Amino acid sequence: MEHRTIIILWITVSLILLQNPSDVQGRYHYHKKTNKRSQSPTPSPEPPESPEPVAPSTPVAPSTPSTSPPNVPSDPYPDDPGNNSNTTDSTFNVMSFGAVGDGDADDTKAFRDAWKAACAVESAVILAPADYCFKITSTIFSGPCKPGLVFQVDGILMAPDGPKAWPKADSNKQWLVFYRLDQMTFTGSGTIEGNGQKWWELPCKPHRGPNGSTASGPCDSPAMIRFFMSTNLVVRGLTIQNSPMFHMKFDGCEGVQIEKLSISSPKLSPNTDGIHIENTKSVGIYDSKISNGDDCISIGTGCANVDIMGVTCGPSHGISIGSLGVHNSQACVSNITVRNVVIRESDNGLRIKTWQGGTGCVSGILFENINMDNVMNCMLVDQYYCLSKACLNQTSAVYVTDLTYRMIKGTYDVRRPPIHFACSETVACTNITLSEVELYPHEGELMDDPFCWNAYGTQETPTIPPIECLQDGKPEGLAEVQYTC
Repeated sequence: MEHRTIIILWITVSLILLQNPSDVQGRYHYHKKTNKRSQSPTPSPEPPESPEPVAPSTPVAPSTPSTSPPNVPSDPYPDDPGNNSNTTDSTFNVMSFGAVGDGDADDTKAFRDAWKAACAVESAVILAPADYCFKITSTIFSGPCKPGLVFQVDGILMAPDGPKAWPKADSNKQWLVFYRLDQMTFTGSGTIEGNGQKWWELPCKPHRGPNGSTASGPCDSPAMIRFFMSTNLVVRGLTIQNSPMFHMKFDGCEGVQIEKLSISSPKLSPNTDGIHIENTKSVGIYDSKISNGDDCISIGTGCANVDIMGVTCGPSHGISIGSLGVHNSQACVSNITVRNVVIRESDNGLRIKTWQGGTGCVSGILFENINMDNVMNCMLVDQYYCLSKACLNQTSAVYVTDLTYRMIKGTYDVRRPPIHFACSETVACTNITLSEVELYPHEGELMDDPFCWNAYGTQETPTIPPIECLQDGKPEGLAEVQYTC
């Protein structure tokens, strides 16, 4: 009887469990979330089968999740900048590559390593952060690199302090060189410091020799920043100062945009051109301030399609095309536009200078809306440019044609006539157009009248001071085809 009763009770419980399995499972899962197991009776699980033997070298996964970090193997090449963690966000801070930034330690290797890593990543940023001063020696940052590379200087980049501090193994003709690049931007809120003072005082420099002349001896001095054989470049926002020689050079480039730069060196610092371009096409130079001891902007042979606008020059030697045709060479410059520019306290204003004996052509030049403030030689064409008294007259010359001077106004230094067109005796300057040229003495009275020699053109409006020496029409017998490029 008792045995029968036990069997009936067991059957009844089993039927209840079969009819409501979700109730038991639901209560189990709920309590699992609260980390408490249900007190409801559940069938005892069957014991698991014995696992297969596992080799000792193969780790067995734990039965519960592990809270310890995963076992990541160490970097097999810890010194390779390509494995730096900065690659995850495409920003390569030179501090992560070992830069010290105290202005004393040599940070060259850190910059080279950061460049190497960033060069391989599209749209990468090399960052020289603010509040640090990085001293680096002569370096070539070479491409090709992935497109979109940005070199951002927010701190100070500094050259070695003069010739004695310059490493013997380094080139003393250039400091920072950017070579074979495409779609690169050089920018930042920082300063590029050239430490040029001791270079300017070399005995070979102008004003340093006996009685103010040049003395013999080594005279090579490094250009500060050079872009070579590169395309689609942007240079923006930087302060560049005290270069040993040229502050910035572009050679063999195409597609260059320069904007919002501040370039400066003392008025008597020799050969410190602000921006020099040569064999370079499609250039825009905008909204920048340049003061230095030589040309504010100089345009060499092989340049075309150059647009300069919103630039303030001075003290300086003004904006120059040339010198061209040295050593009887061919020179070609075309389609140069200079607009909305201020030139102040400068030895020259708008200058074209060529050597005798050269060939080629300067054409399609527009100077428009230029304000002069106490400028000597405001408008100058000099086809007798020479650095020696022994220069001889030659029959060949670079042909200068299609010059337009429109809305050139302001004041000039009376020690030189404000307008001076000295063209070759055998190859005249032609198609010179003057319109709204109004130049007044800054102080005193004009000593000499405007000068012209073998210059032909048109005055659309009366010129102040009057220029009566400009000849109408074109010279006879000019074979222009000989001088085109």
